[in-house]
Amino acid sequence: MNRLRAWLLKLAGVVPSQQKEQEFADEIDSHLQMHIDDNLRAGMTPKQARREAILKLGGTEPTKQAHREGRTIPFLQTMLQDIRYALRQLRHSPGFTATAILMLALGIGASIAIFAFVDAALLKPLPYADPNRLADVSERSVAFPRSNLSYQDYLDWKRLNKVFSSLDAYTGSGYLLSTPSGVEPVPAIRVSDGFFRTLGVRPILGRDFYSGEDQPNAAATVILAYSTWQQRFGGRKDIIGQTISLDSTPTTIIGVLPQDFQFAPRGNAELWATLHQLNSCEKRRSCHNLYGVGRLKDGVSVETALADMTSIAKQLEIQYPGPNRGQSAQVGPLSELIVKDVRPILLVLLAGAGLLLLIACVNVASLLLVRSEGRRREFAVRGALGASPSRLVRQFITEGLVLVTAGLISGLAAGYGAMQLLLHLASKDVLTYAPYLRNISLNSHVLAFAAAVALLAAAIFSLTPVLRLPRAALREALNDGDRGSAGTLWRRFGSNLVVLELTIAVVLLVAAGLLGKSFYRLLHVDLSFDPDHLATLQLALPTTTYDKDEKLVTVSQKIIDRASHLPGVTAIATSTLLPVSGNGNTNWIRVVGHPFHGEHNEVNERQVSSDYFKTIKAGLVRGRFFTEQDDATKPHVVVINKVFAQKYFPGEDPIGKQFGDGDLTPKSLVQIIGIVDNIRESALDNEIWPAEYTPQNQDADSYYSLIVRTSQDEKTILPSLAAAVHQVDPGIGTTNPSSMTQLIADSQTAYLHRSAAWLVGGFAALALLLGVVGLYGVIAYSVSQRTREIGVRMALGAARSSVYQLILKEAGWLTAIGIVSGIVCAIAAATLIRKLLFGIHTWDFQTLAAVATLLGISALLASFIPARRAASINPVEALRAE
Repeated sequence: MNRLRAWLLKLAGVVPSQQKEQEFADEIDSHLQMHIDDNLRAGMTPKQARREAILKLGGTEPTKQAHREGRTIPFLQTMLQDIRYALRQLRHSPGFTATAILMLALGIGASIAIFAFVDAALLKPLPYADPNRLADVSERSVAFPRSNLSYQDYLDWKRLNKVFSSLDAYTGSGYLLSTPSGVEPVPAIRVSDGFFRTLGVRPILGRDFYSGEDQPNAAATVILAYSTWQQRFGGRKDIIGQTISLDSTPTTIIGVLPQDFQFAPRGNAELWATLHQLNSCEKRRSCHNLYGVGRLKDGVSVETALADMTSIAKQLEIQYPGPNRGQSAQVGPLSELIVKDVRPILLVLLAGAGLLLLIACVNVASLLLVRSEGRRREFAVRGALGASPSRLVRQFITEGLVLVTAGLISGLAAGYGAMQLLLHLASKDVLTYAPYLRNISLNSHVLAFAAAVALLAAAIFSLTPVLRLPRAALREALNDGDRGSAGTLWRRFGSNLVVLELTIAVVLLVAAGLLGKSFYRLLHVDLSFDPDHLATLQLALPTTTYDKDEKLVTVSQKIIDRASHLPGVTAIATSTLLPVSGNGNTNWIRVVGHPFHGEHNEVNERQVSSDYFKTIKAGLVRGRFFTEQDDATKPHVVVINKVFAQKYFPGEDPIGKQFGDGDLTPKSLVQIIGIVDNIRESALDNEIWPAEYTPQNQDADSYYSLIVRTSQDEKTILPSLAAAVHQVDPGIGTTNPSSMTQLIADSQTAYLHRSAAWLVGGFAALALLLGVVGLYGVIAYSVSQRTREIGVRMALGAARSSVYQLILKEAGWLTAIGIVSGIVCAIAAATLIRKLLFGIHTWDFQTLAAVATLLGISALLASFIPARRAASINPVEALRAE
């Protein structure tokens, strides 16, 4: 206990106290005076008495020092002294301090902001029990590497497989929820009964689905997402067991999911119901609308599971040659399904942030080197007065740690701000399918990463000046004639750092240029329709009310008639899927009169109203568009796109030809009446598929989008558009009012490309700025070191133009080397991001030339100021100063 108390007293003694110092000094003086008095009484002279008294005490200063070391911890006290000295040094150089901290804040802030996204998307495990054992299970066809699974195949896969301890299925869905203010469409997911047990997730309130609760005779039950429970039901615990109306069907709430639960493949679901009521598609083996998720048995790898499921798929293909021909299996890690689209972009951004951090560190190291050159005499004097090399090194380390600590604190603040800004820029749709991004914060992983970066930077900043100040150099620094060798060494070393900075800047600028140009071409890809002045609104009609095609056609016509009278409406139409929404909703076809061997001829299928092509301004290539007379009483007709015609009717005229399903059943046969341009149905960077368009009057649907072309700003009509629909029937659900241009801009493809272009562009701009500042610093330092040389040259008759030429030549060589090496590295680096580029080569000459020109001009401007200063040197004053 006494020992602990002694250590605590020593620890408290680290904090300097002027009062204690004074008290001890007084006590020493008192003892000294007592000894002096004794010596005087013994007959000594005053001088001899004082000398003998001091010798008896062992010296006053050593005694004071021994006392200090006894009442404190010398190491900590010395460290505090070093810190105070470092702070004074930084305070005396405000320009250097502010510049260094700003550079570190930019570099550290950018790197930790991007790392936070990487951590959330790629490093954190999925929020499920033992997530590495979860697998995404789907079918595989020639057209779709990951295609939907039919319900009948799912049952066979679940029964026959030997690799999964559980295998469940899910599919996206939607319901019309009855609320006090009317019906409201809500996104939902229908799952098999063991879905949550496979994931290893338990409701925080109520219960999970029972086994067998997904069978046809089971009662309708639903589990709420946490946000739904809070927002729609106020978080009431008595909600369990209560009944809500979904599609006019009484449904019992049985549970609430945890707050942190997320299922990225269907991230926007508010409700989770079972597959207890199979729709017409799920009753047929040939119809595919599900995906599977399985938990691997212990010791079973994904590759083994894929082999087992492929074998089962082959067996089913033999057993059911009609609907299962060409259908294989696809098995992969569930985590891969969730992050595969964002991984390359995040890694590119992390690399860009790392390069920016490297430039910042190089620049700060350069500043420290320049500063250390100015302090060589200071440290030489300290060394001559007895300071040990370790003591000087410790001072450098302390100053580096203080500088990095300030940069780290600023970087954390900048990084947190950058995270919030990036999350704010993400659209609702992007966050829907990347829910893991919502929880980004300065968590332990991010803080550990920041600490690692700071330690690395501190090591660089501490050791860099030490390497430039060997003991021999310190001795030379005491002489006035050492300037030449040291200055030359620094100029060479600093020049190498600047070349490195310029090289990195070129790499980032080229990457930003390629991504920006790629994004521009992505947004200007040929859509084959005019998206301007198009307003859209999704409709969900209650199937209990509109249970027949005739009712659906009638109410759709009423909605169109009512909306067409709104001010500014010039055209109006409907479609089951909006353009640029993605490939899907496909149909397998067989052309009448063509050889057929069971191939999967898969095409996009959309049901549209008669004025659809006129409304979106799509071009007619041949034939005709639909008319209102193309209804259920007439032979079924279809319009195809040019890709369809080229793929299935090469060298033929498709007009008048027929196609149908694989068996060419009479009910499936349709006649081609027109060919339209290749309307881009898929994402902006996807290929265009064959597509067929059927008239809604012959193939009605209860879920479709209203598309309106207006002569005014399309956003102004959105509120009145929903009101017009509800005037026809308040029981119709409306959702997602938006303009077509906004839908395109907010699409995941556009967001990912836009984010990559903007962020790498930001990194590149900062890299350019830092690189130019570094070049300016080197040239300015070079001019300051060559003042005497330049003065002599001018005294001997050198013109000012030759001085300009001398300085700019030095800068030009550094810039040229940096640009050339940067372009070589940039071409190599661009091959790594080629998957992110759209419509542009990695060696795009225009981009490379633009970057070289931009950097060259910037470097010229940065070098001009020190060159002008050199040309303005007065030879007489320069020689006199030397």
